[in-house]
Amino acid sequence: MLKFSIKDLPKLFKIAYKEWNEKDPFRQSAIIAYYAIFSLPALLVLVITAAGLFLTVDGVNNHVLDQVTETMGKETSDQIKEMLVKAGAAKTSILGTILGVATLLIGSTGVFVQLQKTLNIIWEVKSIPQKGIWALLRTRLFSFGLILSIAFLLLISLVVSTLLSALSNVLKTETSDIMMVVFFILNFTISLAVISTLFGLMFKILPDAKIKWRHVISGSLVTGLLFTIGKMAIAFYFSKADPASGYGAAGSIILILLWVSYSSMILFYGAEFTRAYANMYSGDVPPTEVAEKESLVKRTT
Repeated sequence: MLKFSIKDLPKLFKIAYKEWNEKDPFRQSAIIAYYAIFSLPALLVLVITAAGLFLTVDGVNNHVLDQVTETMGKETSDQIKEMLVKAGAAKTSILGTILGVATLLIGSTGVFVQLQKTLNIIWEVKSIPQKGIWALLRTRLFSFGLILSIAFLLLISLVVSTLLSALSNVLKTETSDIMMVVFFILNFTISLAVISTLFGLMFKILPDAKIKWRHVISGSLVTGLLFTIGKMAIAFYFSKADPASGYGAAGSIILILLWVSYSSMILFYGAEFTRAYANMYSGDVPPTEVAEKESLVKRTT
């Protein structure tokens, strides 16, 4: 086992970019964006409901919508708010409730199933086909567990952001500009830690590969940093270029598709960085018991 060296970072970034580019990230991210559009209402309802068990649903809901407004604008935020209202509408019968819950579970986990397939391509592993209902349940349960993790991280982010915002408002007139900068850095650091943890869970749970936590931590930190910077960049792009202006009523959907596709490409690059890191310092990563190794040559022929 080799010891990590800072001087290896340029080589790692180069290897990750080469592998990322070879796997057609634009096509893979477009697939994820397509599935995300159908999963988004159910996913948001489940995440907000789960987080709302500890805080008010309205508070969590407003926090999510504020983040959407900050990135994609008020119009898209209003569209997502309408999605939440319709997706969370109460059913009028027991059968309707059962069907509604089943639709939520299947719909919300669909995008993670596709993410798992893409991450398996990156790690060059292939799930061994399994018969029976357990194989489907296993995949969906893993995805549902990840959804609950997202809700927990959202809860942490919301609580910390609220506390910092309240403290900042109280001390605004009594502290120097330096302290305000300190609060900004603290908020940025906590947000980075939360999003990096989410990426780490994805990298660890979803692929059918035995990835060690030390590799996941390194890759998720790089991915979290790239995502945080990229989030500011695309928000600036949306505010200046207004790419949805030519699509009329469908403009909000176009922005969501662009955002998910863009975020997916960052996630895939982070996964490639994680794999490059693992290969450099620990050797090739084996598949899990329910998967087998698949070479890039075999997969593309």
